[in-house]
Amino acid sequence: MKELKKRVVVVTGGSRGIGRACCAAFAREGADVAFTYNKSAENANTLLKELKKYNVRAKAIKADVRDYNECQSVIKKTLNSFGKIDILINNAGIVKDKALFMMKPDEWHDVVDTNLNGTFNMTRAVITLFLKQKSGCIINMSSVSGIAGIARQTNYSASKAGIIGFSRSLAKEVASYNIRVNVICPGYIETDMVNSLSGDIKKSIKESIPVKRLGRADEVAQLCVFLAMDKSSYITGEAIRIDGGLAA
Repeated sequence: MKELKKRVVVVTGGSRGIGRACCAAFAREGADVAFTYNKSAENANTLLKELKKYNVRAKAIKADVRDYNECQSVIKKTLNSFGKIDILINNAGIVKDKALFMMKPDEWHDVVDTNLNGTFNMTRAVITLFLKQKSGCIINMSSVSGIAGIARQTNYSASKAGIIGFSRSLAKEVASYNIRVNVICPGYIETDMVNSLSGDIKKSIKESIPVKRLGRADEVAQLCVFLAMDKSSYITGEAIRIDGGLAA
């Protein structure tokens, strides 16, 4: 029996990387999937075809999570297509790494607006629905950078640390409505961003990780699935690292 059968999940930034792995993992568990993408319609259409192989409903929605009104529209379109929403995964995010003394204001604002404000925009769009139905699960994607801090990532670290604080506060605010809010903090995961690094840098990264390897997107996705299941119903307000021991 697929535990998430007939539930509806919304995944932001779902057309690639960790978001794509989350969409596939939830579809395998029987959930209907709506996901947002911002640029590549080709990637989105490819994922749609993949998801429908699992005999679930799937919908791709072009949206920029930095735009409050577009986020409201994502929720409305999902409700129009599927009739309900049970789970929100705020995954959309960007990096623009640079030493602070060289960082331009737009490089700060683009990262904070996408990662932190985007999390607010999507959560704000769905929270009234969750309060009315007295149920809901929100999973926000942070990073070990939001816990430990990483040099040349002041914008990214600040945005990801903000997501943790936002989530813990909201978890206490809505717990009595049977709404759970948790955070996942990945370390170095095999995604396009990490794979674009030089071989020497990747080797150095692996050597810094206690388990001596990069994580896989599907490993993060399986943690998302677990946090969305009823078997994790006593977990809320938590920030869970999945980093091979990097920030231990």
